[in-house]
Amino acid sequence: MFSDLSQSPLRKNLQRLFLLRNIVIAAQCLTFGLAYWILEMNLPWTEMVAVAVLLAVLNLATWLRLRRKWPVSSVEFFGQLVMDVFALSALLYFSGGSTNPFISLYLLPLTIAAAALPWAYTWVMAAITISCYTLLLFYYVPLPHDHDEHGSEFIMHVSGMWLAFVLSTVLIAWFVVKMGISIRERDKDLALAREQALRNEQIIALGTLAAGAAHELGTPLATMAVVTGELQHEHTENSEFQNNIRILRDQISHCKRTLTQLLADAGQARAEDVSGQAVDSFLRQVLDKWQLMRPSVKFTYQASGVEPPPQILNTQLLSQSILNLLNNAADASLQHIEVEVKWNHHELHLQILDHGEGLSGEAVQRAGQAFFTTKPGGQGFGIGLFLANANIERFGGSVRLMNREGRDGGACTEVILPLIQQSI
Repeated sequence: MFSDLSQSPLRKNLQRLFLLRNIVIAAQCLTFGLAYWILEMNLPWTEMVAVAVLLAVLNLATWLRLRRKWPVSSVEFFGQLVMDVFALSALLYFSGGSTNPFISLYLLPLTIAAAALPWAYTWVMAAITISCYTLLLFYYVPLPHDHDEHGSEFIMHVSGMWLAFVLSTVLIAWFVVKMGISIRERDKDLALAREQALRNEQIIALGTLAAGAAHELGTPLATMAVVTGELQHEHTENSEFQNNIRILRDQISHCKRTLTQLLADAGQARAEDVSGQAVDSFLRQVLDKWQLMRPSVKFTYQASGVEPPPQILNTQLLSQSILNLLNNAADASLQHIEVEVKWNHHELHLQILDHGEGLSGEAVQRAGQAFFTTKPGGQGFGIGLFLANANIERFGGSVRLMNREGRDGGACTEVILPLIQQSI
């Protein structure tokens, strides 16, 4: 019936409420028949049947509403529960009020609200049900039985039922809300764990492909090195040719060193086995290396923090991650980049500020996902920021991208990294 509907939690809960209301209406009809034909009770049947019909009309409207793809809000779901409470109150009013044995059905909408809605709605529902129960203590159409002979004992019994209901309502509202919050927190943790596992699988896949590519490229690079060496020895008289061959051999050597470093990084020791380095020295080395890579990009560097500077893990993965973030900023702003660094005894705060066009809404939401890039086709693969974010989080840090405020525009990449705690 509902196979084409959206599967949001509130929509599914409204579907369950629709089915539950069908069961309630069928049970009401069965009870009416039993009381009218078997027990021959004299009740205001016209009014009670009218309430049941109105409840059936409400359920029909709910069924028609569920056929639409409109989102179900918490207010709408709560309104449906409130109408159920009022319908139950009307039926109880015409059939004995607080003396009716079905008075405990007030706990049903309260439990549903506690399980499916935020805590504020639960306490409002608790107030509504307690108020309706309290009013039914004084205003109702009595059942056709004589309780006068019981006197004060019956009054105490009804009062005890009311007190038990109030206590049950408060306990359900408190404990079920707490349980619902715990379940939602658990679901959030599970979603984060699944996301982390998926990202780890992507990293392993990228690492496997990188290692395979390094091995496959090793043989042609070795062949190119041999051929260029032979050409260099065969044409010693041509100075221009020798210069070109020398440049080519240097580039081949650079590629071989890069592949060697790539394979070495893949088998790098665990983070806890890596030595530490003063944070200011580490950052200066990273910036010096980046300046050699991007000599055309101008940048300013500001650093401040406690003295002497604490130490940070000196790893190739960490420095390469920061280089990736600097390169992303340089691609967005070729003229000028600002690097601001602050540290205390526990954390390093690094901000990379560019003067580019800033981040779109999609980029803010998806930045750091594998293979997502805002660069034109052929100019980026969308793995630099992904790997940088994954590596920094692996070392206990975090990366956050945001647009800069003010007229300067551009984006800000904020990196927070833990520092090595020095024993005193």
